[in-house]
This record gives sequence, structure tokens and C-alpha cells, in this order.
Amino acid sequence: MNLIPGESVRGLPLTDEEPPAPFDASTELPEEPLVLIEQRDSWINIDAAELWRNRELLYFLMWRDIKIRYKQTVLGAAWALLQPAFMMLIFTLVFGRLAVNASVPYPLFALAGLVPWTFFANAVANSGNSLVSNVHLVTKVYFPRLIMPAAAVLSGIIDLALAMILLGGMMFYYGIRLTPHILMLPILLGLTTLCALSTGMWMSALNVKYRDVRFALPFVIQLWLFASSVVVPSSVVPAHLRWLLHFNPMSAIIEGCRDALFSTPFHWQALELATAITIVAFILAAHYFKRTERSFADFI
Repeated sequence: MNLIPGESVRGLPLTDEEPPAPFDASTELPEEPLVLIEQRDSWINIDAAELWRNRELLYFLMWRDIKIRYKQTVLGAAWALLQPAFMMLIFTLVFGRLAVNASVPYPLFALAGLVPWTFFANAVANSGNSLVSNVHLVTKVYFPRLIMPAAAVLSGIIDLALAMILLGGMMFYYGIRLTPHILMLPILLGLTTLCALSTGMWMSALNVKYRDVRFALPFVIQLWLFASSVVVPSSVVPAHLRWLLHFNPMSAIIEGCRDALFSTPFHWQALELATAITIVAFILAAHYFKRTERSFADFI
């Protein structure tokens, strides 16, 4: 084959430039790794510094969950108001004749319990399915998996804030005045969030391995509703069975929210027990979640 001077075999002009040197990875990579993944010796095994470094991912997942929740809906965020409002109407029609609190009308009594409970129930349901609903992230990208249930829980705070506006309007309508008791409400709502996160970590880790959790969780939440002093206060439960409610921290928390709103005496012993149970549950849930985290990608 005859070659034309100044041209290559493919017809491209020849130059006097030397071909580029092959890529040497050793000259580009740093001596120390940018991210070092290692197991911690702590029993809880939660790296707070790593979670803080990934806080932007947490914000992104929270905002994504909020947008997806009301995407292509006609009423949008109004559902955060309609859900507790309709439940209040149903409970009022069924249980409205019960004299649960002489100073507070039953619709307001029910709504005061439904607002924190709706936040808790939605947070547990969303966080329990957070890992299996994001398979593409869990199997392909490394990040602290705890961010997934945490984002699902914290994204519900917007709905909680909107529901609190509805509750405030109801209290104004019935002429309920606020007192210094209201200062306990943020603490109780924070305790509700911690309880939801603890339960969500348990459910999300179990749901990866046992997909029955997805079907059983709504049923468990419905039963939990009637054991949490949402419909009626714990005082209507027979005295010899009332001790069973002490093992349910949400019962004491919801009644504490009512005490903060309606300026009734707090049941400090029940609140202290609920706080202790919630903290212990969070520690156990965090330990189990981190222990099983390494196998999520294999089962999911």
C-alpha cells in the first residue's frame, strides 16, 4: 500500500509531536485516602462526625421526601391538615359523648392527641420503608445508612408544623389560653421525634431482611393508636390494667402534650419513665441498625 507523504494510514496528517504519555495513577492520587471506612469499637457504633459531614445529603433527602409526598396532588400540603381533622371528626362522632375532660371539648381533646400521633405514625411508616424504597442508593453509593430513616422522620416536621396551626386555631375558637405549661411542648415533641426515629430504625433494619414488616407495620400502627391515649385518656382504663400503658412511651407523651396545651398537671413519673424507655430504645435500635448495616446491600 502506497502512503502519501505527510499522511498516516487513516488519512490523518502526521505531526512531529510526541504521543501523550500513559496515565500514571500514582502521580494523581493522594498519599492518604480521602475517606477511610473502618469499624468503630463503640457499642452504639454511631459516628457523629461522619453524620455531620453528610448533613447536606440529609437535607437533600428530606427535601426530596417532602416534594414526592405531595407531587401531582390537587390539595398538596393541605393533606397535613385534613388527615388529623377528619380523624377528629370520626372520633367525635364515635366517642364524643364520653366525658373525658370536663374543661376541654372532646373535638379539641381528640385533635390535641391526633397531631403528635399523626406525626409519629407517618414517621414510623415512612422510615420503616426508607431503605427498601431506595435500593439504588443503598446498593451503589456509600453513605451512613442511618441518614435514610432519619430523613424520613425529619421530613414530617413540616406536616407537624402545619397541623399545629390547625390545633392553635381550634384552641382559639374554644377560648383556651396558654400558660407557662406550653414551654414543655417542644421538649415533648422532641421526645416524640426520638421515639419515632428509634422505632423507624428497628423497622427499617428488619424490613430489609424480612419483607413481612412492610405489610405488618400499618396494622401495628393502628393497634398502637388505641394503646396511646389518643382516643381516651389513660384514666378510663381500669386501675389494675393501667400499668400496661407504662410500657408504651407514646401514651405518656401524648398526655403530656395535652397537659402542656390545656394547663393541666403533668404526670411527671409517667413522663420520666417514658423518657427513659425512649432513650434505651434509641440506644438498642442504633446498636442493632449499625450491626446489621453491613449486610443491607446483600439482602436488599
